Amino acid sequence: MTDRKDFNPLVFFNALHKEYEASLAAHRNQFDMVEKVLDIAFDHCEETTNELSEGQPELACHKGCATCCTLRVLASAPEIFLIAQFIKERPELSNVLPDRIAAANLVTIGLDEPQRVKLRRQCPFILSAGACSIYPVRPLACRGHASFSVKDCVDAAAGRAVEIAYSEPHQLVRSLVQNALQSALRETGYPWAVYELNQGLNLALSDDTALMGWLDGKDTLASAQVDDVSAEEMAETFDQLKQTR
Repeated sequence: MTDRKDFNPLVFFNALHKEYEASLAAHRNQFDMVEKVLDIAFDHCEETTNELSEGQPELACHKGCATCCTLRVLASAPEIFLIAQFIKERPELSNVLPDRIAAANLVTIGLDEPQRVKLRRQCPFILSAGACSIYPVRPLACRGHASFSVKDCVDAAAGRAVEIAYSEPHQLVRSLVQNALQSALRETGYPWAVYELNQGLNLALSDDTALMGWLDGKDTLASAQVDDVSAEEMAETFDQLKQTR
């Protein structure tokens, strides 16, 4: 059990980075690589968040609440390819979601976070009763977005200025898990950017060679890349963290 006062983000980041690198090397250029590396990401995200959240109030998030599902979602390439695979393997999703994602992308492409909030367009994965149809493989961004107040979320979604009561452990762990993954991808020669989810998935679903190209080191999702923080700045930060390992 990890206590909040004993949790060292740098130690966690470096240990996770090492685990990612080992998995990426063991499964290099294999189609199941994205699943193997994300098993690590999702397991650590859930376990560590639960440990650090011990003693916090109960979350307001629950199945059927899609209030925050109008936000822009950014994801790494492994996350996007895993979701694409999940959709393709399920006829009840593959018959519906690609068209919904393509339609959503036409509306959301190129919009930044404030513009997406203002648009108030619901995520294409919400098919019925506010439930997420890809929940088992939802991105880290969604896993790290947790609130203690439905009212805060509703107010924010309606465009009213409000300070949402977010769960800090969820946000912290999600950031560490995703950044360690990006850094490990970079050091092992894979494209390591983050991409807008609708656009990235539209690319992955419409091109059956996209995953193989990415495994070969080509950034097949490049047109969906988001640079809220420049690649140069991220690389410099990762290089500084590398010196502590």
